[in-house]
Amino acid sequence: MTQPANQQAASSTTAPRLLHVDNLRTALMALVVIHHSVIAYSNIPDWYYTEPPADSSGMLLDLLLLFNQAFFMGAFFLVSGLFVPRSYDRKGAGQFLRERLLRLGVPLLLWLLLIRPLVTIGRYATASEAAARQGTDLPYWKFYLLHYTPGPLWFVEVLLVFSALYILWRRLAGQGRSAPGTTPATGRAPGTAAIVGFVMGLSLVTYVWRMVVPMGVTVLGLPSPGYLPQYAALFVVGLIAARRGWLESLPRTAGRAGFATAAVATVVLVLVVGSYREVSFGHGTLPSLLTAMSESALAVGIILGLLVLFRERLGRQGRLRRFLSAHAFTVYVIHPAVLVALGYALSGVQAPAIAKAALLTAIGLPLCWATAYLVRALPGARKVL
Repeated sequence: MTQPANQQAASSTTAPRLLHVDNLRTALMALVVIHHSVIAYSNIPDWYYTEPPADSSGMLLDLLLLFNQAFFMGAFFLVSGLFVPRSYDRKGAGQFLRERLLRLGVPLLLWLLLIRPLVTIGRYATASEAAARQGTDLPYWKFYLLHYTPGPLWFVEVLLVFSALYILWRRLAGQGRSAPGTTPATGRAPGTAAIVGFVMGLSLVTYVWRMVVPMGVTVLGLPSPGYLPQYAALFVVGLIAARRGWLESLPRTAGRAGFATAAVATVVLVLVVGSYREVSFGHGTLPSLLTAMSESALAVGIILGLLVLFRERLGRQGRLRRFLSAHAFTVYVIHPAVLVALGYALSGVQAPAIAKAALLTAIGLPLCWATAYLVRALPGARKVL
């Protein structure tokens, strides 16, 4: 199979930049903005600005969230894992850890100290009024501590933990720093049996995990801890894929089969969750097993499809794609402030829930990237964003 042009230009000492993966990461970032735009008008009140839907279109938004949640953050962890081995090889444990703390830890602090106070103003006003009716006072510092959440930056927290575990594993395995370009990736992509086995194993682990941590609960500020097995497994897959060259060797048929599998799994997931509701969220029930299986098949299938699609069709970058890619992580950090501000600005618009979600998305997507451009123009911002 012919490699994409951007992968043929590698020198003997420098690994090629995976432009199609950069483009995929940008698309996933757009999905994050869409997800949080939709959740504001859904029946899932887990956002900083919400308008409970007054019409049945809110159910369509719930289905979109169910589908998106099944794979998009897992895909983010896989993409993140793809870049870790090369970075560690080039920098060694010490510099790799320092850069992780700088590029992940500093944005997390910016979120906690600057952005989170902005996006929680509405929640604080509501909580303060409720406290006043009970004859008590609720200073903001107390509200801040009692209602701690890392928000969307939970991803950064978990990625920091995964990176630390990777460093520990490399040290314990005696694998020190390697020279760039000395670890050729020549392995063949996993076959059908291996992929099916992975899906079944992930399904079983997820099912058991959700006996203790069902969907819908929050643990240590993580909004979706029921998906942690998927996140960890796909991060590890990213690590291995980077070493063995799986992205380059995935056949086109794997992409088509992945999309077909994801379509079937989506139908099963909607039927199971729609029929059994909370019973399908965990606690060792049969519907929860079916949910775990359909989610795992959906996630693996659609990620396979996207990897092949972007490699074959979207492996180049012009000016626009370079701009979107360069500002994607900044969008991740600042998008809650943009969407919450827009939510309040659009609060007077009377429209069905699905229409308001579409309006917020249409305005929010370009505004998030425009805001990210302004933020990265600040002195020193590009070092961490």
